[in-house]
Parts: sequence; structure tokens; C-alpha cells
Amino acid sequence: MDIDERGPRFGAAVTTVVLAAVLITGSAWLLAWQTLAFALGAAGGVARSPYGWLFRRAIRPRLGPPRAFEAPEPPRFAQGVGLVFAAVGLLGYGFGPQWLGMAATGLALAAAFLNSAFGYCLGCETYLLVRRVSAGAR
Repeated sequence: MDIDERGPRFGAAVTTVVLAAVLITGSAWLLAWQTLAFALGAAGGVARSPYGWLFRRAIRPRLGPPRAFEAPEPPRFAQGVGLVFAAVGLLGYGFGPQWLGMAATGLALAAAFLNSAFGYCLGCETYLLVRRVSAGAR
């Protein structure tokens, strides 16, 4: 079932704020929260992530009907990519080196910002590229 394309973009906006706060404060706990949010989004799809739940409950009812939908698989893959970067960041902040935590968090922040500000999802595009390459290899 396709999802409202505004949901993942909202989630990316919240993620942008959370990851920016992590870089400003160096909080491993806040990054642990974001890692959990990514894990839930990767496991259950973005609609089942905390930010997806917030979008469905508090934001979507205040918006008009969706104009566009998207397949859930690319954003779900993107959540998995975010999970990897957040987990590496968490390792860097928790066990060192700190630059690793900052670099991984910064890369995840850049991807989330691109999605929230411009609607360009790097993880989604990677998913589609992998699908095209794997289909051509058959």
C-alpha cells in the first residue's frame, strides 16, 4: 500500500532537527533515540516509525488530502541506511573516536536535510539504483 509522500518528508524534517541537536550537544543519548527511530522505520516501514506515527496523528489530519503517494519500500530502505549511519555515529560518540560520531551524524544530517528541504531522498534513490542494476544483471 502506497504512503502519503509528505509523511517521510516530515520525518526527515524532525530527523534533521534531532541530528543537528546531536552535533551541537554531542549527546549520545539523543543519537540513541534517533537510532531507535531509524530502526523502527527500517523494520516496520516509515508509517510505523515514531515520526510516522506523529505525522498520522497530529499533522496529516490538519492537512488537505494527499496529492501524491509513493511506494513504501524506498523510504524504508532509506531508514535502514540512516540506521547504519546513526549506529556508526553512536559508536563514535560512545566509544570513540569522536570525529567518527560527528562525521557519521553529519552525513545522516545532510541526507535528512536534502529530503526535508528539497524532497530529494538519497536512500530512496540508492534503492531505485540498486533495483535497476540488479534487474539488469538478470
